[in-house]
Amino acid sequence: MNVNKRQEYRTLFKQNVERRLFVDKIIRLIVISCVVTAIIPLGSILVEVFKNGIAAISIEFLTEVPGSIGSGEGGIGPAIQGTLIVIGMASMIGVPIGVLSGIFLSEFGDNKLARSVRFFNDVFMEFPSILLGIFAFLVIVLVLGHFSVWAGAFALALIMFPIVARTTEESLKMVPVTYREAGMALGLRHWVVTMRIVVAAAKNGMVTGVLLSVARIGGETAPLIMTILGSSLFFSNFDTPMDALPLRIWRLSLLPYDSAQMQGWGAALVLILIIIGINIGVRTLVLNKDDTYRFGRMIKEKIGGRK
Repeated sequence: MNVNKRQEYRTLFKQNVERRLFVDKIIRLIVISCVVTAIIPLGSILVEVFKNGIAAISIEFLTEVPGSIGSGEGGIGPAIQGTLIVIGMASMIGVPIGVLSGIFLSEFGDNKLARSVRFFNDVFMEFPSILLGIFAFLVIVLVLGHFSVWAGAFALALIMFPIVARTTEESLKMVPVTYREAGMALGLRHWVVTMRIVVAAAKNGMVTGVLLSVARIGGETAPLIMTILGSSLFFSNFDTPMDALPLRIWRLSLLPYDSAQMQGWGAALVLILIIIGINIGVRTLVLNKDDTYRFGRMIKEKIGGRK
């Protein structure tokens, strides 16, 4: 009887394992299919932009001011400069507010105030960008009486900080509670545990959220139309209109000239490369500090050896 039962158990176990392996293969196939389905549109967009925009890329195109309409001359130098400036300023405003808001919601968010902030943050994150551009226009442009870089940075920061706050909150919640308990057991204050232990453990997710927000604002056009307006000149001061790549792409796409269309594709390619460069640079500097320090030390030693 025992032998028969063992044989029966072996048979059931084998059938169970075979069924689980079959289900596992099906799930893997579905997941891989979804990944491929998501990658195909992205890959086709990148290929299309690269194919149509690479012909426009040159030193003159990247450094010169725009030429006359329809001439096919000039470049997007002011637009590149303006994009970097407005993204940098918006990040200086939006990232600290978003990170601190996310820390508050995650670590001190078990109260009515935090629930209200979380609700309005989620609603604010879904606002159309044109509404935020109009708000910045009313609050800054009309008050100051002119378009300015400050207004554009303010509008983009409004788009940015809800994304950073939400991703920061979720990243901090993923840190095991034992990390906090261990810090408290050592006699550390709550804010020290949060800033030195919890934030350090959630660094990867927080950086990803910041980069997602940068990618979001990097391609926004509507808020910039209402705030920085656009210009054909290089940056002079913060209280004047300024060009940016989304504005330049939008204006070039409206022109009926083949040369303008090619320059628009070229500007789109440059914008994509800038966003990719920011992502790679930030991840390398923040998430791979040891490799960065090692590379910097190696360069310093080589320069010192040559001297």
